Amino acid sequence: MEVPQNIQHQLAQFQQMQQQAQAITMQKQSVDLQIRETEKALEELENVEDDAEVYKTAGNLLIKVPKPELTEELTEKLETLQLREKTVARQEERVMKRLQEMQETLQGAMQMQQPGMGN
Repeated sequence: MEVPQNIQHQLAQFQQMQQQAQAITMQKQSVDLQIRETEKALEELENVEDDAEVYKTAGNLLIKVPKPELTEELTEKLETLQLREKTVARQEERVMKRLQEMQETLQGAMQMQQPGMGN
């Protein structure tokens, strides 16, 4: 049995949406990891004296910076990452909902194509 052109097109769109969902999931995992790393760094900074020598990475370099400056920088980074996490989570939710709708539409269309199954 040959699959009609419109169903083939819907299948191709569904596959593209699946790829998009995978990419968003990977982005979300990456942002989550960065959040955990930043939170851990801030936690470690809390355990260090205010006048202790602290360093940050800049490419292949370690640069000495005042603790309050680094704390502020990491706090801002954390806030930005948390906003990004919310944005990516909303994207993921929309894509997953759309995938579910597309899957239901495809299943219905495929059942209509099978003789005796659409009745």
